[in-house]
Amino acid sequence: MMSEDYGDWNPGKMFSESGSELCGTDAEFVELFERFAGGEVAGGSSLDGRTRMMAILSALLGCQGLETFRMMLPGAVQAGVTPVEIKEIVYQATAYLGMGRTLEFLTAVNTWLMDQGIALPLEVQGTVTVEDRVEKGEQAQVDIFGEHMRGFSSSGPEESRHINRWLSGNCFGDYYTRKGLDYRQREMITFCFLAAHGGCEPQLVSHAAANMRIGNDRHFLIEIISQCLPYVGYPRSLNALRCVNEAAK
Repeated sequence: MMSEDYGDWNPGKMFSESGSELCGTDAEFVELFERFAGGEVAGGSSLDGRTRMMAILSALLGCQGLETFRMMLPGAVQAGVTPVEIKEIVYQATAYLGMGRTLEFLTAVNTWLMDQGIALPLEVQGTVTVEDRVEKGEQAQVDIFGEHMRGFSSSGPEESRHINRWLSGNCFGDYYTRKGLDYRQREMITFCFLAAHGGCEPQLVSHAAANMRIGNDRHFLIEIISQCLPYVGYPRSLNALRCVNEAAK
């Protein structure tokens, strides 16, 4: 059964719940989509509403579904996703999708939060300094991927070693060490970014394995893929499933 955390709001019925003009211009399509996403898919989910909405928001970032993302924000908050968590999802997406793909989402979140009367900026979530961000970022990599990541920030050929250092200091040090989301949540949203983005299957296999290593097991990841499928389509969902099965081996 669908989680009661949603209250009266069903993310699979975003058109009718939001009063979209598509209910008038494309009623047949709306019925098809909402019957599938809001009934068949959502009704079979064992995920709690908050986790499901965090996954969908992350997948929409990955596939650049800005308008759908905007429509999902009220339901995400109703499901229990906090403003801090929404911001952290967008912030972390920048490391995986790039500023070119995340700036409009950050602007959309800020506009929506201010419309709800929520003062910005939100409380500070950072925990590292300029001096220790690489060290703490590499430790996050070790915690998530395993001891073989020790020394990663200074590894690799000399001409590209700086990128490994950036991965440790920026991707993990600047983002994964922040408060607001724990490691399991951060790896889950990263999985969604990559799965919805497409074309980065080696990284998706690696992060599927990392998810499983820290407690987001294969069944959980298949649930995540299933609930994001209506929003990212079958090809990327099937690719993600293949990557999960490869990582599980």
